[in-house]
Parts: sequence; C-alpha cells; structure tokens
Amino acid sequence: MDHLKNIVRHHYDIDAVDVTPQQGGWAALAYKVISHQHSYFLKVYEKSRASTPKWTALIDKYVPIIQWLSRQTKLHGKLPVPLLTRNAAYKHEDDMGIYQLFLYIEGKTIGSQALSSMQVRQLAEIIAELHLYGEEIPVSTAAIKEDFRIPFAEQFREMLNEDIHRLPDDVDEIVKPFVNVLTGRMNKLEMIAEELRGSEVKMKLCHTDIHNWNLMQSGQQLILIDWEGLKLAPVEADLMFLVDQPFFEEFMATYRKTHTNYVINRQTLEFYQIRRRLEDICELLEQILFDEQEEQDRVETIGHLKGELSKVDRGEA
Repeated sequence: MDHLKNIVRHHYDIDAVDVTPQQGGWAALAYKVISHQHSYFLKVYEKSRASTPKWTALIDKYVPIIQWLSRQTKLHGKLPVPLLTRNAAYKHEDDMGIYQLFLYIEGKTIGSQALSSMQVRQLAEIIAELHLYGEEIPVSTAAIKEDFRIPFAEQFREMLNEDIHRLPDDVDEIVKPFVNVLTGRMNKLEMIAEELRGSEVKMKLCHTDIHNWNLMQSGQQLILIDWEGLKLAPVEADLMFLVDQPFFEEFMATYRKTHTNYVINRQTLEFYQIRRRLEDICELLEQILFDEQEEQDRVETIGHLKGELSKVDRGEA
C-alpha cells in the first residue's frame, strides 16, 4: 500500500495513516484512505485491464459536468465529486494506473437488497433532476453526446468468427451455441442504430449505469455513484435499467411529477437494451482473452458470461 500512500501524499497533499482495500466494481479497484483529518475513497483503474481505456478516456470531459451538477442543481450531496490533485487535475496517472480520489461516503451499498419505497422515490427524484439538463448547460457536453455508434461491433464480430478459436476450450464450448443468435442481435442493433442516427430524438444528461451496486444509502439520503458513463443521450439510456423492475410504476409516479408528459420511446429503449447486453458479453470475452485473471476471478467471469448468454437465448434484449 506504500505506492498508494505516496500517490495521495505527493498528488493530493494528504498524509495517509492507513489504506485498506474495499469492494471494487466492474471497472476499478477501490481503497479506503484514512488520514488524521478525513477518510477518502480511492478508485484505481489498472492499466493491465483491457477495459480501462473505455472507462477513463473521458474523465477530463465528464468531471466538469459532475462538478456543475453538484454545485448548481438539486443533485448536490446525491453524487460523489472527484477531488482535484494539487495541480488541479481531475485524476492522477502513472505507469500502473489511473487514480481518482473522493471524500469517503459513510454508508452502505444497496447491492443485493431490494429498494425500499423511500429509496425508489429518492432514486426517481435523482434521475428526474438529472434529466432536466441537456446541452444547454454552461459546460461542454460535446464529448459525451450519444452518436448511436457501436464501437465494439467489429471486435465483437471477430470474437464470434476469427477469434472464437482463440478462446480457451471450456469458453469456446460455452459461446459456440450462441454465435448465430448473437450475430442476429448485432445485425438488429446496427439496423436500429442507423435509424436513430437519422432521427431527432431529444437528449438529456444520463448516468447510463443504474443498478443497486451503484446506489448507496448514507443516513437518510440515497446516493448514485460511479459516473464514468455520464452521457448526453435519450433518457431511455437510464430507464432501460428500470423498466423491468417490480418498482417501475412506483418510480415513474415520482419521475412524472417532473416530466409530466413523458412516454417511453420503444425503439430507443430496445437499442440501449441490446447494446448493453452485447457490450457486456464483449467485455467478458475480452477479459478472458486479454486480462491476467486469478482462477477465482476467471470462474466468476465465466459465470457472468453464461448468465448473459442465457438471457440473450431467452430473447431478453
């Protein structure tokens, strides 16, 4: 942990007395940093992970938007804002990783627990507030604007065709039965994307990764964390995570207090549902092919892959 202590000392002017691992997420490792004055949360995006460029490329573009949302809207206190380095940068980077530091949120991740009615209402209030803002805000959103591209499409097709024989035998056996259905879903996704690129769908700021592991309860307040995917997009980019939840109608009752006449755009919703499913499968295959994983991590990755493939096979978007 000395390396991490040196980073927060030299780049954030914080003398850490202790650094302890926390439960990380899909994109990054996590650590609690304790100084004599405060506790902090350090996210570490390892450069050895194939997915790191995707999650970190736009840090300098999306953090100013998060800062503005925290200062100028009702989202203050409901989303974490990265601390600046001593050089006023939004991140620190070295040969091993990319680092972001936050004040530590005292609370618990919702995780596998069901949301209470109060939490559903607070989540709806957060998302409804976020969806009030678009490209008119006084911070540039050009770099995060949805273009309905599918950046992983070419790699995904290669994985299903030329690269499938590069997969370990056990993974090859899992994937092969799904090649045709996955190819069909990709074809449909590209068709919908082409239609959406020619449309004039309204776009708002969206989190794009709403699930219980990105929700924390701190005192009486629900907090939405992990904003790497912040995007200017149709609101279905967020609502796709909620439409199949048992609390969706309860959520929408609060959401429509702010967005009175909102009606789901089914085509846009389908685009996001299919793209997310295929992107997750692509990333799991990418981890197996390119990341150095411990055996337990590999077992978990394969388990997730089986789960995602079974959802596609059942016709779930």
